[in-house]
Amino acid sequence: MVFRNVIVCHMVPGSDDIVGDVFGYYDKSTRPQDLGVIGRRLLSFHDLYIHVIERREDPRISGQTRGLPAFQKIAEAIAPYVTPYPKYWKNPSDSVAKEFYSWVPDEDSAPESAGRNLTVIIGRIKPGAEPDVARIFGESDAGSLPVQLGVTGRWLYSIDDVYVHLLERTDAAAADGAGQDHEQPVFAKIMAELSPYISPYNPEAWRGPEDSVAHEFYRWQAED
Repeated sequence: MVFRNVIVCHMVPGSDDIVGDVFGYYDKSTRPQDLGVIGRRLLSFHDLYIHVIERREDPRISGQTRGLPAFQKIAEAIAPYVTPYPKYWKNPSDSVAKEFYSWVPDEDSAPESAGRNLTVIIGRIKPGAEPDVARIFGESDAGSLPVQLGVTGRWLYSIDDVYVHLLERTDAAAADGAGQDHEQPVFAKIMAELSPYISPYNPEAWRGPEDSVAHEFYRWQAED
């Protein structure tokens, strides 16, 4: 099991390569894995920066709460491009999204070829709607649909009015096409139930569910 933290900030559109190169340099020249960090993914979505940090275990248990050893240098290098999102921001921890729901299949029903193909879905969430959204997904995930679609995990986060949905699927399911499950009647029912609480981040640019998927521009995985 991988434990994930999700950081959400504003990012200057078009600065993906610059920010990715900064992390690439320090991920190679330092050893994040010595602090329990085993991977990271950087994604962009309109004016958003999404940083998914992967650890071996919950840092609240391990005590390893630091990021890269060169955190301050990284922060200074990306400061012209990455800035806080929440209006209440006072320190870096205020950029960490709150996990309010998670689901993984039990061992007996888990897909046999559980890959780690991760999709990050972004939207806006109505303030205080986390319990309702968690309930809707909980009812759906209690059935057989997620496993039928090759889903190996789901994690929901919120920060201010931003909704982040991490969807992990088998490699085979992802290769079949990310949009095929949108045609399922049950999926349409879930979308209808979510509609009072979840909306597109940028309604003017949204044409369908695929327009809610963030673009991954950098990935690092520990080799040991």
